[in-house]
Amino acid sequence: MKYFSFFFVLALTITLAVAVSIPLGSIPPLAPLLDPNHGFWQNSISEDAMAEEELVLDNLSAPVSVVYDQNLIPHIFAENDADLYRAQGYVTAQHRLWQMDFQTLAASGRISEIVGSVALDLDRITRRKGLAFGAELGLKHLQENDPETLALVEAYADGVNQYINQLDAARLPVEYKILNYRPEAWSAYKSLLLLKYMSDMLVGDRDLEYSNLRKILGQEMLDKLFPEFPAKVDPVIEVGKVWDFQPIPVIKPDSVDYPTDKLVIDPLPQPAEGAGSNNWAVAGSKTKNGNPILANDPHLGLNLPSLWYSMQLTTPEHSVKGATLPGALGIISGFNQNIAWGVTNATKDTRDWYKITFQDDSRKAYKYGNEWKKSTFRIEEIKVKGEDIFLDTVVYTHYGPVVYDRTFGANRQDINFALKWTVHMGSNEQKTFMQLNKAENHADYNEALNYYVAPAQNFVFASKSGDVAMRIQGKFPLKWKGQGKYFMDGSDPRMEWQGFVPNEHNASTLNPVRGFVSSANQHPTDSTYPYYVFDNSYEHYRNRRLNGKLTEMTGITVDDMKGLQFDDYYTLASEALPVLIKLLGDSTITDSKAKQYLEELTSWDFYADPNQKAPTLFFIWWNETHQNIWKSWKEFGAPVVTPNNYRTIELLVSEPNGAIFDLKSTAITETANDQVRSGFNQMVEKMKAWEEGEGDYSWANYKRTTIQHLVPQFSSFSVKNVYTGGGSGILNATSGRNGASWRMVVELGDEMSAFGIYPGGQSGNPGSKYYDNFIPIWANGDYLNFNLRTQDQTEGVLFKTTLKD
Repeated sequence: MKYFSFFFVLALTITLAVAVSIPLGSIPPLAPLLDPNHGFWQNSISEDAMAEEELVLDNLSAPVSVVYDQNLIPHIFAENDADLYRAQGYVTAQHRLWQMDFQTLAASGRISEIVGSVALDLDRITRRKGLAFGAELGLKHLQENDPETLALVEAYADGVNQYINQLDAARLPVEYKILNYRPEAWSAYKSLLLLKYMSDMLVGDRDLEYSNLRKILGQEMLDKLFPEFPAKVDPVIEVGKVWDFQPIPVIKPDSVDYPTDKLVIDPLPQPAEGAGSNNWAVAGSKTKNGNPILANDPHLGLNLPSLWYSMQLTTPEHSVKGATLPGALGIISGFNQNIAWGVTNATKDTRDWYKITFQDDSRKAYKYGNEWKKSTFRIEEIKVKGEDIFLDTVVYTHYGPVVYDRTFGANRQDINFALKWTVHMGSNEQKTFMQLNKAENHADYNEALNYYVAPAQNFVFASKSGDVAMRIQGKFPLKWKGQGKYFMDGSDPRMEWQGFVPNEHNASTLNPVRGFVSSANQHPTDSTYPYYVFDNSYEHYRNRRLNGKLTEMTGITVDDMKGLQFDDYYTLASEALPVLIKLLGDSTITDSKAKQYLEELTSWDFYADPNQKAPTLFFIWWNETHQNIWKSWKEFGAPVVTPNNYRTIELLVSEPNGAIFDLKSTAITETANDQVRSGFNQMVEKMKAWEEGEGDYSWANYKRTTIQHLVPQFSSFSVKNVYTGGGSGILNATSGRNGASWRMVVELGDEMSAFGIYPGGQSGNPGSKYYDNFIPIWANGDYLNFNLRTQDQTEGVLFKTTLKD
C-alpha cells in the first residue's frame, strides 16, 4: 500500500505539473521519468532494501563503519576527524542530496535556473542581500586564518562529491527527475553558504517600517506604542544579574538627522511568524536524580525533507549525537559524553540601513563626510531557465550592498539604501560547532562560542559536572541608544557602528541562584545591561510561561521536560480573553450561535489542545479585534508595523476610551468596547461560515498543521492536517506552518540519557518509508531514544555499511 500510494501521488504530481507549468518552469521529458529502470519507479525502493555491506570512499586513511539503527539514523565510527567528516558528507548526501543542493541554490539566488522567471525577483533580492558575498568572505577568512578547519570542510565536500559521482540515473532523487536537472559539485563554499542561509531565515529588521512611523506618528507617540522595555519583561539572563565588566563607552552624536522621506519600498521578507525556539537547562538541585537536564526545541518552518538530519559521529577521542544541518559539518544541537547544548534565536538587531547619496548617475562615488568614496560594482549573472541570462548590477559601498535603488524595489529614482549586516563579515561558525562537539566543560563551551558571529543565538549548556549556563552569542555592534532603529544617513560618518561588543561582555550566566537557565526569544537582559540592544520581535508569552513553570517545579524528571516542550497553555489567551469579555460587556446577545461561542470561551481552561474548540474562537476574535484597532494604519500609504499583542492588551486595559481606538473615517467616536464588539461579531460570522462549509472547528482542524515539501507545488510529497495542538506564542509552538522542528531532552548523569524527535524522517526520498515516519511520534509529543551507541552494539540495528578506500 505504501508503494502504491507513492506511485499514485507521484503520477498525480506530474500531471499537475503539466497543468500548471508556469510555476514549475519547463516540464521534463516524460519518457525518462516513466522509464522503469531509471525513472521515478526506482525511488520507491527503501534504503534498507538497497543496503550494501561495503562501499568505496576514496581518500580515507582507515575503514569507516556506519551503523544504521531501526530509524535509519546513521552512527559513524571513524579513526580521525578527516575520515569522520568525509564520511558524514557521503552519508548525508546519500539521504539528503537534493535538499542540500536546492537550499544552497536558494541561498545563492539561483532558483530561476530550475523553475524559470517566476523566481527572478526572489533571486535578485537574495543576491542583493549579499548572502553569496558573505559566504565568499567566510571562505577567504578560513583560507587566511584557519586552514585546519577548511581542510575538514573540504573533506566533507569530497564525501558529498564522491556520492554524486557514483550516482546513476536510477538513484537520482525524484525532485531532480521532475524538475529535469542534475546535481552539481559540492564545495566548502556551499557549506559556508548554508550557514549564511540560516542567518537569512532567522534575522529580520523593521528599520523601514519604524522610519515611516517616526515620520507619520512622531517620536513621542512611536515611543508610547512601541516601548523598548514593556512591563513584566522576563529576560533570557535573569533579572538582577550583576555585570562584572567595564563597558566600552559609546558616544551618541549631539544631533542626529534621520532621512525624513516617507518610504514606499518593498520590505525585505521577515522571519516567519512562529520562527523562534525554546531552550533551557535545570540544575541538579531541581531534578529528581540530582543530574542537570537540558532541553531544546527550535521553532522553524515545517518542511519535508526536514531541516534536520540526525546522526552520531564517533572517533576514538569523542562521540557526539543529535541534529545536523545537511550540508554542514558536525552536530548543531546535541550532546557528547560530557556536555549537552542547544540553540534558540537571539533576536538582536545586527543589520542596519544607510541612505546613499551618489555623486552622479554613474554611481561610481558616494558622499561620505566631506569626501566622495569610490563604490564597486558586482554584476550578478542570473541564469533563467528557457530565457536569456538576466544581468543585475549591484553597487557595493563600504557599508555593504545597495539593495534598494532605481532598478529594484523603489518607486523613485533617488532612493538608494545600503545594507550593513554582520553576515557580510568573515567568520567561522563552522568551527564553533566542531569544537562544541568535542567540548568537555564550560571553559571549552565558552572557547567554542568565541568563533561564532551570525545568526545571533542563545546557546544553552549543561555538563555532567553539574554546570548549567546560557550565553547570548553573536557579533553585536556598539550602538548608541536608538541607533539602527531607523534608516540612517550614509553620508554622515557619525552614523557608523563604533566597533563591536567584546565576546566577554556578551550577556551570559553560569549556575544562577534560581537553579535554571532558559530562553524563548525574549529580551536578552533587563534594562541594566550597559549596551544598547533592540529588536522588534521579542517574545512576551512563551518565556513567562516557561520561567514560571521552571521556577515552581522541583524533583524534575526527563518526562517533566518532555511535557513542558509539549505544553499547550495559551498565555496570550489567558491574559487577553478576560479583557475581551469584560469589554464586550452585558450587551444583549440574542443569536444562539453567538451565545454558544461565548459560553465555550467562558468555560475554557486556556489549553490549546487539538480537540478544543475555544482556541479557534479566541484566535479569530483576537485577530479580528487587533486588525480593527489598527486598520486605519493601512491608509498611511507606506509600509509600517503595528503594535504587538502585548502592548495592544495593555492599551485596552489602561486606555479603553483613548483616541487610538477611534476610527477617524467614521462619524462616531469609537472606544475599545466598540472594537471588541465588532471583533466578536466578525468572529461569529466567520465561524458560522466555517461550520457551514467545513463543520468541525476544533483547534487541530482549524489550524491544519501542514509539513510542506520544499517545492510547495509538490503537494503530494507534503503531509497535511497533522493532528496536534499548540500554536504561536505557546511553548508547543505548532501553528499551521511552523513549529518545533527538533525536540531534544538530555539528562546528564553518569550515563547520558537522551531523547529526540523531529517532524519528518531520515530519508529525503518521498518514496521511502523513512521519509515521514517520525511525524506521528512528533505530533503526539513522543520521542525516540537517542542514547549514544557503541560500534559493537547489536540491538536495534537495521544494517551496517563499511566505507573503504
